Amino acid sequence: MNYWTQSKNNVYVAAHRGWCAKYPENTMAAFRAAAELGVDQIETDVRVTRDGELVLIHDATVDRTTNGKGAVCDKLLCELKTLDAGNGERIPTLREFMEYIKDLPTMTLDIELKEYPTAGKEQLAYDTCDKALAMINEYGFADRVVINTFSGKLHEYIENKYGAKYRRHVYYPMCHLGGVTRDPYKTAYCCCMFATVRSPFNMAEKMEFERMASYGVEPWAGAGVRDEAGVDAAIECGATLITCNNPDLILDLLRKKGYHK
Repeated sequence: MNYWTQSKNNVYVAAHRGWCAKYPENTMAAFRAAAELGVDQIETDVRVTRDGELVLIHDATVDRTTNGKGAVCDKLLCELKTLDAGNGERIPTLREFMEYIKDLPTMTLDIELKEYPTAGKEQLAYDTCDKALAMINEYGFADRVVINTFSGKLHEYIENKYGAKYRRHVYYPMCHLGGVTRDPYKTAYCCCMFATVRSPFNMAEKMEFERMASYGVEPWAGAGVRDEAGVDAAIECGATLITCNNPDLILDLLRKKGYHK
């Protein structure tokens, strides 16, 4: 099955951490609500607990998104599961998410790896990456997942170890990827196009989208798109996917304009 039919005329919508404008981010409630809207993709963030479990949470600590305190990597899964992530929701595991997604046969996924191979944490980052990819492979999702990280070093690790097996999601401009030893745009599948100059939508200029597309990389617009002006800018630039916090509005606008099939 071809999951990747997005284009300038059929712009995909990705729910950033689920439908996070209305529901607690990175919770099953946010994922379910986004799927029920008819989004094309769900984006989420993967971290690891002290006992090696993969969980879905953006920040390195639980402070902002739960009623708890402290670093995710210092807590056992059983401790994380006692925390309220909003409206009684719990921090989900990657496996819980996968179990839900397996019943949504056309949904694509953007899995962002948040453990970076910084000094002293290289092995943790690589082990977390390997565990996440192994689970993706276990569920047979390799063809409908993009692997996302702000670490150029981690992208190179994935490319070196797995070749072209997994689609990789990188960032523009290159400074967002930290240190790199090779051009990430030569082997990436898609790229979130951030602004290089001040922009109300944190979106690169049209010529930058076009240049990325000329490399064979899908140019995507990020979560700075929140309203009709942002949607119009993304369409004008040639974005083939919009990641957003409010997929209800973005889907409705794209459908009315004839850009979502």
